[in-house]
Amino acid sequence: MYEERPSRLAGAVVWRLTPGDDAARPVLPDGCMDLLFSEGRLLVAGPDTRAHVPEGPPRAWTGLRFFPGTAPALLGVPATELRDTRVELTDLWPAARVRRLRDRVMAAPDAATALEDIALDRAAECGRPDPLLRRLVESLDAGRPVAATAAELGVGERALHRRCLTAFGYGPKTLARILRLQRALALARSGVPYAETAARAGYADQPHLARDVRNLAGRTLGELLGRP
Repeated sequence: MYEERPSRLAGAVVWRLTPGDDAARPVLPDGCMDLLFSEGRLLVAGPDTRAHVPEGPPRAWTGLRFFPGTAPALLGVPATELRDTRVELTDLWPAARVRRLRDRVMAAPDAATALEDIALDRAAECGRPDPLLRRLVESLDAGRPVAATAAELGVGERALHRRCLTAFGYGPKTLARILRLQRALALARSGVPYAETAARAGYADQPHLARDVRNLAGRTLGELLGRP
């Protein structure tokens, strides 16, 4: 079973996954990175460019999903170094520090709240996130072209590409594709017909939607939605 709630960290989401049917479902690209806790381990999920299928037997997870582009500054590592990976937090931070944080989470009445506290403490050290990144995500998520978005932000396309690599792990065109995929999934899950979903999400047509879903998610839209 999967459940989530808004986090006290701006733009973030706290989530829990308990073993069951949901545990076998692929994790789809969403532009985000996550701080994870499971079975006494703290991990980081990097930005995905393809569906991630968890390995091994089902297990319980607790996670904090950061708003797109905000995690690298908190973690102190460019997103490109974590793209399509799941790594131990000890690979990024000193082992002694991670042990203290792990013990803190394990001793807490609620692991999710403890993860939030860790992120809030780190955010207080790092200061406010770059506002340009949020404006970029909002513009691309609204379906604006990359070139037009760069002009509106007053940033050259090459400079924007470099900043995206650091913040998101890939360029703005890939980010736009991933955000478009999430828009399409939200529409289709709400019952919007596929052809209308394609048009409203920003695809050229329904076959374009089908190809992009297959490329990014590794499954058909019907398979993702549990439909024949």
